[in-house]
Amino acid sequence: MAIDELAAAAGGADSMHIARQNGRRSTWPSLRQRETLPTISDNLAVLNPHRTFAHLPRRQICGHRSCPVFASEPEAAIVLTSYNLTSNNMTMTSIKRSPIALAVLAMLMEEPLHPYRMQQLIKERGKDEVINVTQRASLYQTIQRLEREALITPRKTIRDDKRPERTVYEITRKGRDVALDWMRAILSTPTREYPEFPAAISFLPLLSPDDVASQLELRAKAMEAELRRIDETLHEAQAVPRLFLLEMEYLRALHATELSWVTSVVANLRAQRITWTEEWLRQIATQFTIEPKLDQD
Repeated sequence: MAIDELAAAAGGADSMHIARQNGRRSTWPSLRQRETLPTISDNLAVLNPHRTFAHLPRRQICGHRSCPVFASEPEAAIVLTSYNLTSNNMTMTSIKRSPIALAVLAMLMEEPLHPYRMQQLIKERGKDEVINVTQRASLYQTIQRLEREALITPRKTIRDDKRPERTVYEITRKGRDVALDWMRAILSTPTREYPEFPAAISFLPLLSPDDVASQLELRAKAMEAELRRIDETLHEAQAVPRLFLLEMEYLRALHATELSWVTSVVANLRAQRITWTEEWLRQIATQFTIEPKLDQD
């Protein structure tokens, strides 16, 4: 990424500065403060992070067929509970939030857009690293849901000779309030997520200890490469205010913490301080099996 583009972004140019990094487009946001949008964050697309590695779960579950099964809590839908304090009567709404919904509201706080342009912006700004828009149907379904909730509303329909008719949407006042509530809730309150890696960790006994160690060593190498990429990006962006680098700092902290953990587990596997056999798994299953209580008449 060129230093002049980074410096231009830090200098507050009105236009969007687009840099190329690893063959992908990454957009630098305008730093101009818009009077009509006093609440929008300008750090929409500073850098183009890769996929994030999630936090490790606190609960460990034996995944072998011989081990006892522990009941897990059902995954609950994430909802927002917001209170409108501008009214004499406090009202409460429960609206399901999602990364795509947040992205739609955030982009419409900048300007009215049609769905295709929203998808373009998500990709141009590198947000598709953390927001899944590979299926355009998901974006359209989200837009329809936000319209039903009165968070957005159609503004006009445009037609181009070479393109199909497109509906331009704008955000409502309720949509602005909800977007800000979502931001505060997401930033302040950790939520339980269910990524793939912790799920695989919970079923380690399906593989042999040596196989697990080999796979984790491959993961550690990949994470080391990712950390080098992040460090190079942060080094190139030294002229950019830290506000626009916080996302990369966060990703680096997550990657470094997980790498340290994975490395320690591999060391314990290689030293056989963590190990298992079929016989041992059966013994553990017998030891921790809880006999069901029969109903007594």
